[in-house]
Amino acid sequence: MVTDTFLARVIAMLGDPPAHHADPAAWAALETDLGFSLPEDFKTLVDGYAPVKVNGHLYLDHPATDRWNLGTFIRETSEAWNQIPWDDDIEGDPRAALGLADLEFGTERGLTPIASADSGQTVFFARSPEDGRTLLFVEDGDGEFSMYSMSLSEWLYRYLVGEDMAGPNSSYFYPGPVVLESRPMEPDEEIVRRHGPERGM
Repeated sequence: MVTDTFLARVIAMLGDPPAHHADPAAWAALETDLGFSLPEDFKTLVDGYAPVKVNGHLYLDHPATDRWNLGTFIRETSEAWNQIPWDDDIEGDPRAALGLADLEFGTERGLTPIASADSGQTVFFARSPEDGRTLLFVEDGDGEFSMYSMSLSEWLYRYLVGEDMAGPNSSYFYPGPVVLESRPMEPDEEIVRRHGPERGM
C-alpha cells in the first residue's frame, strides 16, 4: 500500500504500473556498486514504469535492463560530469548546500544523476549533510543548477502539473492524460505509447 502522498498522486496520474522489470536484486546490486541507497519512492516509480519516456521529455531508466540501464546511466553520466572543470561562479552552486569544496558526482556525499530530459536537463539526487533529507538539483543544460528540497515523487508531481521544476520559466505542461512511451529493448522494437487516466486538466 502506498502511503506517500505525492507518490500516490503520481501513480494516480500515470495509471496502474505495469512493473515489467521490477527486480529487488538489481537494486541491491546497483546500491552495492554505488555504496549508498537511493530513495524508496524513486525505486517504486522506476520499478513500476521504467524504462520510460514521460510526456515527451523526461527519461527514467531501470537497473534490471540491458538497454536504458540506470546503473550505466549513473556511472557514465557521473564520469562525464566529474571531468568538467568547475569554476567558482556557478549559478545555484550545489557545493554550499552539500558542504563540498569541489563538486562530486556519483558519490554518497555528492550529486547522483537519476533522470534526464531531451530538453537538456539532468536531475541529480543528493542528501543534506545536516539531516540526510533528500535534495534534488536540476541542471538546465547550460551549467545552472536549481535546488529542490523534496522527494522525487513531489518533484515529478509538480513537473507533471506544469510548475517550474528546472529553474525559472522551465515548465512543460500538457493538458490531458500523461503520455508514457516505452523504451524499446531491441533496435527494431516498436515504441508503445499509452496514456494515464484523465486528470481533469
